Amino acid sequence: MFAVRRWAIWALPARLLGPVLLVEVTSVALIVLGLAGHAGPTPAQLQIAGVLCLLGIAHTEVAVGVERVRRRVTDGNHVDLSSVWTFAAAVALPPSYAALVAVIVHCHLWWRAWRLRVPLYKQTFTSATVVLACIASATVLQHSGGGTEIGSNHQLWALGLALLAYTTVNSCLVAGAIAVSSPEANLTKVFAPWDENVLEIATLCLGALAAIALGVNPWLVLLVLPPLLVLHRAVLVRQLEEAASTDGKTGLLNAAAWHAQAERALRRASRHDGAKGVLVLDLDHFKSVNDTYGHLAGDQVLAAVAAALRTEVRDRDLVGRFGGEEFVVLLGGLEGSGTAELEAVGERIRRRVANLRVEIPTPDGPLTVAGLTVSVGAALSPTEGADLRTLLQIADAALYTAKRAGRNVVRMGLAVPAQHTTQHAGRLPTAAGEPPAAAG
Repeated sequence: MFAVRRWAIWALPARLLGPVLLVEVTSVALIVLGLAGHAGPTPAQLQIAGVLCLLGIAHTEVAVGVERVRRRVTDGNHVDLSSVWTFAAAVALPPSYAALVAVIVHCHLWWRAWRLRVPLYKQTFTSATVVLACIASATVLQHSGGGTEIGSNHQLWALGLALLAYTTVNSCLVAGAIAVSSPEANLTKVFAPWDENVLEIATLCLGALAAIALGVNPWLVLLVLPPLLVLHRAVLVRQLEEAASTDGKTGLLNAAAWHAQAERALRRASRHDGAKGVLVLDLDHFKSVNDTYGHLAGDQVLAAVAAALRTEVRDRDLVGRFGGEEFVVLLGGLEGSGTAELEAVGERIRRRVANLRVEIPTPDGPLTVAGLTVSVGAALSPTEGADLRTLLQIADAALYTAKRAGRNVVRMGLAVPAQHTTQHAGRLPTAAGEPPAAAG
């Protein structure tokens, strides 16, 4: 703790270290200036600050198991429910005292729920963003004419503006840090999914209600706890469902989830949605990567290929891992007949994978894996009656044609008439340029 030069924060890149320290120093400076310029807390303010700290600590103790699991399955911007108490402090207390409540609640939350997974320097930055959010929202209310005493008559527009200030400051500072540390991160990872942002707004609304209840009758704030705990567990169920549908090594949809979502997408498709296509991709000679560099290096290569896939397709396209080194993509809204665009996407993916250089840290120094190639089979759906099983059969046959053609190529599968597909569903369709296989 006292070996300052060995703190993990100094390992951050310079482009991230400066902004992180600036946010932390600013939050500390504003707390100190606020306390120095304030005459001192009134007994009512001390009481309300103590109540909010106790409730925040009690909430963490009751939900510590749920919060640990939520933190484990969350990737990117994590929305925790402690903002109920920090925003309530911003509504009911002056800015500096609201910030102190946030520090106490967040320190206890980190110690009990996040300590084993979140380094101290990351938690310090997160707490600093919450402090700045509390100061911003409390300042908005302070200058809206409602005052900072318990039971102050805040107008609805002022509470809404304070809520907006809180979530904007907190979310944007955290999103900025994620964007700088991971330039390849998408908007969903940087700002969290839409439902996570809705969850944050819901918790802030509960915080405003908690502050109002404190002004009416302090005992009424206990009524906030039951719905908050139920909300906590409901969010956990949703996150576990998402985790169950995600491949752990690549972050893509797993095979079962991809099948389910792709079948729904095809059932909902209409003529006006444009053509749809499937790409089946297989890393060439991936076994040699595992044999040469080890399975951990192979996992990093799979993750890099998955990131390349996501980069070359749209957010609405479904990307999944079928297991091993095989991936699959469902693309919708293709222009015209869809053939040219589907082949172009396959070619872009093939070129990007061929240009990949995966940096792998080892005890002997960084190791670079390059020279990767991928074979791609493509299948285009008919305008009506698209069947996922048939599309996969066509794309899979085209993939094996690509491998027999020397690998590192894209091959387009031949569409099969509907009646032929029905009569011969048990046989794989042939790919473009490949003669039908002989029976037996």
